[in-house]
Amino acid sequence: MTEKKKQLFGTNGVRGIVGELITPELVMKIGMAVGSMRPGTIAVGMDTRTSGPALINAMKAGLMATGCDVIDCGILPTPALQYIVMDKYDAGVVITASHNPGAYNGVKVIEKDGTEMDDDASIEIEERVFSNNFDLKEWKDVGTVIPEGDLVTQYITGVVKKFPEKIGEGITVVIDPGCGAAYRTTAEILQLLGCRIFTINAYPDGNFPARDPEPSVEGLAPLTEMVVSTGAMFGVAHDGDADRAVFIDDKGRFVEENKELALIAEYVCSQKKGILVTPVSTSRLIETMIAPYGCNVDYTAVGSIYVARRMRALLAEGMQVVFGGEGNGGLIYPDHQFCRDGGMTAA
Repeated sequence: MTEKKKQLFGTNGVRGIVGELITPELVMKIGMAVGSMRPGTIAVGMDTRTSGPALINAMKAGLMATGCDVIDCGILPTPALQYIVMDKYDAGVVITASHNPGAYNGVKVIEKDGTEMDDDASIEIEERVFSNNFDLKEWKDVGTVIPEGDLVTQYITGVVKKFPEKIGEGITVVIDPGCGAAYRTTAEILQLLGCRIFTINAYPDGNFPARDPEPSVEGLAPLTEMVVSTGAMFGVAHDGDADRAVFIDDKGRFVEENKELALIAEYVCSQKKGILVTPVSTSRLIETMIAPYGCNVDYTAVGSIYVARRMRALLAEGMQVVFGGEGNGGLIYPDHQFCRDGGMTAA
């Protein structure tokens, strides 16, 4: 029997150039497929890309055509939507292409538990899209958009409550969301923790005029300058949908992402002994850093969804899982939620 393979979906949803692979027609079909498979109330959101409004409206149309009610969360980080969905709504969809340039966009589907949709379900979406197999409703049974107000605050509060009150007092931080989805969230989180903050590129602009959504050493030169000139303890930058965070230290040096993972893992393991889950692509530096604390590493295939689901599986077996993530700035905190979360990493 031939194993089925994904054709549209990659490790983080469907992504492509707008007007080529990614069109309103395709996104509406994906919406109809998701609505057919996950009937109920679906939360949707997007990053700041210029194509976002057209595509999210196509997604809402597809979902409502299959009878789903839609909660439109507007612009927000992917982990914020995952937090909002978790155990409250029947599924979620984010219109984002993460770290890719502005010409790209995409679709990421979130399950009821807040994790990304797995391979089998993604293949089922593709099969429905290719065969036009949708459970469309009659006129009296179509869904509607339900106004819910500012749900992003739930995510901000959810991160802040994981830390002691005002733990950031006396700390100066510079934040560069790169005109992406975290243009307000990380600043609000760190301010609520008591930090003194400076920001750069902290406004929504899907043209990404200051730097590419991928935070590179070259693109973060202005952040580096501001960290040094303000005497900040560190600087933090995000990709387009803020599921990742990278850092500049107090001397203005870029912290390579595998070192970032290892340093945070060392801190987590110094507080709690257990298993750390990460892909095989991660540097073995992490083993050296956590071994003195009696922690060990469990390796997975490459992709944050495999890390998150492995963490859940180990916990279900009664194992103590304390941390997970990838060597690209995408880190997972199991006592918070099972997805990469740039805002939580900054905090």
